[in-house]
Amino acid sequence: MSDKVLSQFKQTVKEEEKAIGKKLKIGIIGTGWIAESHVECYKQMKDVEIVAGADLIPGKAERFFARYGVEGVRCYPSHKEMLDNEELDAVSICTYNRQHAIPTIYALEKGVNVLLEKPMCVTTEEAVEIMRAEKRSGKILSVGFQPRMDNNMKMIKKIVESGELGKIYYIQTGGGRRRGIPNSTFIEDKTAGIGAMGDIGCYSLDMVLNAIGYPKPLTATGYISNYFGTNPLYNNPADAKRFDVEDFAAAFVRLEGDIVLDFRISWAMHLDTPGDTVILGTKGALRIPSTECWNGSVGGPMTLYHDVAGKQVQTEIPLCPPVSKGLFYHKIRSFLDAIQNGTEAPIPTSEILYNQAIIDAIVQSARIGKEIEIEIPEI
Repeated sequence: MSDKVLSQFKQTVKEEEKAIGKKLKIGIIGTGWIAESHVECYKQMKDVEIVAGADLIPGKAERFFARYGVEGVRCYPSHKEMLDNEELDAVSICTYNRQHAIPTIYALEKGVNVLLEKPMCVTTEEAVEIMRAEKRSGKILSVGFQPRMDNNMKMIKKIVESGELGKIYYIQTGGGRRRGIPNSTFIEDKTAGIGAMGDIGCYSLDMVLNAIGYPKPLTATGYISNYFGTNPLYNNPADAKRFDVEDFAAAFVRLEGDIVLDFRISWAMHLDTPGDTVILGTKGALRIPSTECWNGSVGGPMTLYHDVAGKQVQTEIPLCPPVSKGLFYHKIRSFLDAIQNGTEAPIPTSEILYNQAIIDAIVQSARIGKEIEIEIPEI
């Protein structure tokens, strides 16, 4: 019987060559390390031409494109100058978190499609303003959650939607690192705004919220700390001095549909993981092994717990094969396909708004030390 249940979730991976459509003119805003993955993927695509780039640091964009052998790129000192002077089909926004909203809104107002790196922004208010600009523009805005492209992530959603778990009522998720504090713009409020939650926490939230259909968040009780990031015993002394975001967060979130979300995420702690992801339903449960640092997939074969003919049964869900060319490539390819085909954004803001609202609510709740209601303005 277990084999019969398991057979429901077998999938065949089929990669098809995309027909070459219109040559899309691409601009890149922000030429830090995340932009490297964008350039490497764009260079593999025959229907793309990188024509412009922008960075606030003088000469950085020029050096960036030269390093990747992309010739003829016109470089600008700001997103505004680039968008005012170029006719672009799309932009990748690869700036630090606190500079996500402004160039996104400006690009949309200029009639340019946007691939916005995660997190969507820092606050719920910013997310709402982005979505309002998106609605006015009629352009495509997709948010950079490449784990969505992973076959194991798709399998989680498929299992939930199959009804095998019954009604979902409790989810435990999160993850993190025993030691894994980044540096650069990640660790200061003036650039990042949020720490571990914006870097890896948004991924773990998306994994489970996407699986259950992104119900609206209602309330949150949050806790944040930065005992490790600010301590030179565990962080580079120079970085510890300027560290002022969270390196650990925990929360208890109530969702529509009488679902509770128990969330933990960490950049550093005295533990290898705060636990596997667990989805509990009235008919079954799913355990999803944690990963070491949130690399875009799951940490091993998943386990489905259920009853069969009065017997308690565990069914192992084998790992799915990886996608060819990598998750990042497919994230960008799905965005470009939406532009070429006139279809909807692959990672829509209507979903990621709730992701952002939960993170924002955790921060606000932690600051006042009590549960808060999550209020999301009309778009």
